[in-house]
Amino acid sequence: MTTDTTARRALFAILAISLAASAFLFWLIYVHPAADAANARFAFLPALNAVCNGLSAAAIAVGVVLIRSGNVKAHRAAMLTAFGFSTAFLLGYILHHALHGDVLYPHDAPLRTFYLSLLASHILLAIVALPMVLATFFLALSGRVPLHRKLARWTFPIWLYISITGVITYVMLRLARG
Repeated sequence: MTTDTTARRALFAILAISLAASAFLFWLIYVHPAADAANARFAFLPALNAVCNGLSAAAIAVGVVLIRSGNVKAHRAAMLTAFGFSTAFLLGYILHHALHGDVLYPHDAPLRTFYLSLLASHILLAIVALPMVLATFFLALSGRVPLHRKLARWTFPIWLYISITGVITYVMLRLARG
């Protein structure tokens, strides 16, 4: 099997996994009934998820500074750290939504339109970012550095945006719900 064939298969698998994960999350949030609608168990998850998003954003920013200074080894460590925090966020997000369902922004709260617009951009870009992040990591870890650089230029701002807006939407929702 050629290197190109292996790469194509890996990228196809990344896309398939990303589509399956997005479909699962859609089902979990909008179809699946909450197992603990009273919010009695693991009520700390949204705050923990926001912390994971914030730490991911910090690690992404540090990783970019490190690679621009030529420190490839430290850049790799920072990006793996960002990936770890993003993975922890995703696991906490899945658990929270499985237990508690979707938490709605109050209809009469100020900034509702802004919140919903920000949330929509966050969700849509998160769907786009998942395969991009996985492909960027695949390209770096498989030694395809020129392709990694090209994709990372797009992945970086999108991943950073969704990490930051994840924290902002959490804070806005908490403030609006009291």
